[in-house]
Formats: sequence, C-alpha cells, structure tokens
Amino acid sequence: MKLAVVGGGSTYTPELIDGFARLRDELPLSEIALVDPDERRLGLLAGMATRMLARAGHPARVTTATRAEEGVEGAGAVLLQLRVGGQAARDVDETLPLECGCVGQETTGAGGLAKALRTVPLVLDIAETVRRLAPDAWIVDFTNPVGIVTKALLDAGHRAIGLCNVAIGFQRRFAAALGVAPERVSLGHVGLNHLTWERAVYLDGEDVLPGVLADHAEEIAADLSMPGWLLRRLGSVPSYYLRYFYLHDAVVEEQRTKPSRAAEVAAMESALLEMYGDPSVDTKPELLEKRGGAFYSEAAVALVASLVGDRGDVQVVNARNGGTLPFLDDDAVIEVPARVDARGATPLPVDPVEPLYRGLIAHVSAYESLALDAAIQGGEERVRDALLAHPLIGQAGPADELARRLVDANRSFLPWAVSR
Repeated sequence: MKLAVVGGGSTYTPELIDGFARLRDELPLSEIALVDPDERRLGLLAGMATRMLARAGHPARVTTATRAEEGVEGAGAVLLQLRVGGQAARDVDETLPLECGCVGQETTGAGGLAKALRTVPLVLDIAETVRRLAPDAWIVDFTNPVGIVTKALLDAGHRAIGLCNVAIGFQRRFAAALGVAPERVSLGHVGLNHLTWERAVYLDGEDVLPGVLADHAEEIAADLSMPGWLLRRLGSVPSYYLRYFYLHDAVVEEQRTKPSRAAEVAAMESALLEMYGDPSVDTKPELLEKRGGAFYSEAAVALVASLVGDRGDVQVVNARNGGTLPFLDDDAVIEVPARVDARGATPLPVDPVEPLYRGLIAHVSAYESLALDAAIQGGEERVRDALLAHPLIGQAGPADELARRLVDANRSFLPWAVSR
C-alpha cells in the first residue's frame, strides 16, 4: 500500500518512519510519499527516511512531492501533519494572547483559534485533492487543533478520522507504573481533543485507577505540571492541557517569564535538521523525544491498519459524537474509545459524564463550532464571537482586542482578510 504524509518535511517524520519500520507486519507498505512545499526540508527528511528503512531492511521506497497533487495519487491512506506558518506563526500564537492576560498556547484558547483559521482552509483544499486522486483513501489528521480540523473534514464529507497521542501516552505511562505490557491496559478516556480525562484505567478489564492515584498521584501530577491534590480531588487524571483551565492565572504568569515553546522547538528543529542531513545517521535521534509526539507512530500504524484491514479493534480517536455524549450535538467531534474498521470509527458507549466535566466539554464544543465557522466563512466578527465563547477568554474587551490583533497578525494566511 502507498501511504502519503502531507507535511513530510516535519521533524516528526522520523518518528513515523521508525514506527513503519518496526511494525511492518502490522501495516505493510510499498511506498511512503513525503509531501511538503519546503524542498530543502523535504530532501533532508527523504534521505533520513530512506536510510532508516534501509537499516531496518524495510522494502518500501520513499518518494517526494512538493504539491499534494503529485504525492497523494493512488494512496490508501493520507496522514496530515502540517503546520501553516511554521514556528514563527506558532510563536505569535503563544505570545500575543499573553499581552491580553490570556494563556498563550498553540492549540488551546486564542492561539488555537489562530491556528485553526490558518489551517482549516488549506486542509480542506488538500482533502479535495485526495478525494479526486485517491478516492478510497482514509485521511488521518494529526494536525492541530485536531478536533476542529477533523470536524471540518467530516462536515465536508471526507473519509477522515482525527488522531492524538495523548491517550496512547497515558496508556504507556500507566502500564509502566503497573509494571505490565501496554496491551493489558485500556482507558476510560472521555472529552474533546486536548480536553480529556482518564476516568478509569482498566488492567485486564478491571478498573485500577483508585490504586494508581493512591500510589502514583504525585508522580503523575508532576509529569502534568499539576498539583497532586488536584488529581486526588478529581478522582481522575486530566490531560496536560487541562492545566490551562485549572491553573490559568498561574500559567499566564509562568509563560510571561520564560521563552515561548515555539522558540524552544525552533532551536530543536534546527539541530534535528542538521542531524537528518548527516548521511551516517540512520536512527531517530534522542533529541526527537523532546520535540513531542511520543508514540505517535504506534497510534498511526494501529489506526491505519484497522481502517484498511477492517480489524474492528478499539482505539481512542476523534470521531462524530452521534449521541455518545447526549449533552453535545450529534455532529460534534469527540475523543473517546471507538471501534475501528473499514467503515470508520464508531464510539463505544460512555458512562454518564459528571457535571464537573460535562459543563466544560459543552462549553468548549460550542466554541469549536464557532471557530470552525470563522475558519471557513471568515470575518473578524466571527473570530470575535469564537473568542467570546471560549472559557479561557469569555470577556468582551479581551475578545475584541484579540480578534483584531489575531486577524492582523495572520492576515497573509487568511484569504478573506488579505484585501483589507
């Protein structure tokens, strides 16, 4: 099978290639097409991927294309991992909101909205190309904000599923804490992308979360940059991104005193690209682990293998709500365990969600609908409405100022704003 990676010039790509090489029996590939408009990065990553596959004795060939039309034709699956505007745009996403007293983060709050505005139109254009040249292909979206991008794809009728590495990361952490193989652990994972809680940790079908919290709350909390007492009070394990909600003011003060994550990542990327250009390097560097995206390759391989192989196993993905969470619209996109087969992903039934989580999920889901409307329809007023609806902003003054400044900062990426 041919698999295309749009955003193949990303420094994440060797993580994917490593997974494809190790899990070749699970997902046999004959061609991996890397698609990226940046010819320099594309060349570096193609060379690195080729060496990694050769070292592993994997038979797949690596091809490259600077345009989606050239890379996705005939693919059985297309992975999206692109970043419109690169780390420079991300730096604005992370720093501009701080000037208005709001959290600066690339997928959550005002920064997440800015990224959605830049990303959704391009992703929809790419998806139309996939529909035309690879009509049977599944689109797997790893591009943030995953929930909003996935909803855009589904609303447009594309064969798409959203994927995030938060759930598989928790599964691996819990398995390590319990001293067992990861496949023995499953999760009571519920919420929206980057707004999820682990309400249960099942070991061979038995919920052991109370014991995990009793023995490991401080360790888990430290990993999430949250206090242990909060996890014990919740009786669940929130994703790292909940710290922006639960500890908002403290995070804003922290962010104001240190360089942005974008600045850190830009330095890492420069070092990684230099390594990828070294013809003697044929394994993913240790530095890549600090870049983020841990276990992304395992999650991607498992998802694509289930879609094309009709396996019917359970994985945590981003899919249509379809009544799973009755307090949300049926067409909302949620992140929960789902059965994955050749027809797509069908969420499994979820125990009633407690009001402590339900209100925040509903609030952010409503924001995501407004954010998608702004990304597709355009207009500063729609941007302002989405910001006003977001629980991390929610005030008229900051929403008005942020709307104006976000549009100005991203004008070159927004066709509807360029002429103004």
